Amino acid sequence: MTGIIALYIFMLAAFTGYEVIARVPVILHTPLMSGSNFVHGIVLVGAMVALGEAHTPLEKVIGFVGVLLASGNAVGGYVVTERMLEMFKASGARAKKDAKEAP
Repeated sequence: MTGIIALYIFMLAAFTGYEVIARVPVILHTPLMSGSNFVHGIVLVGAMVALGEAHTPLEKVIGFVGVLLASGNAVGGYVVTERMLEMFKASGARAKKDAKEAP
C-alpha cells in the first residue's frame, strides 16, 4: 500500500509542478527558475542519501548517476543565475570587473 501512496504523491507533485511552470510568463521563467536553485540542492541531498542507503551494485550505480546529475543541475543553475545577474549590472561596473580580470 505504501507504494501506491508514494506513486500518488509523485503524480500529484508532477501535475502541480507542470501546472505552475506552464502558467509562468516566458520573461519571468529564467529569473524564477534560477532563484529556486535551493531545490536542486535538496535533490542533491536526496540523491546522496539514496546512494548512502544503496546495497546492490545496481542501486549504487543509480545513486551515483543521481548524484552526478543533481550536482550538474545545481551548478548549472548557479551559473545561469550569475550570468543573468551580470546583465543587470551597470556598464561601468562591468567594465571595471572586466579590466580586473584581464591579464
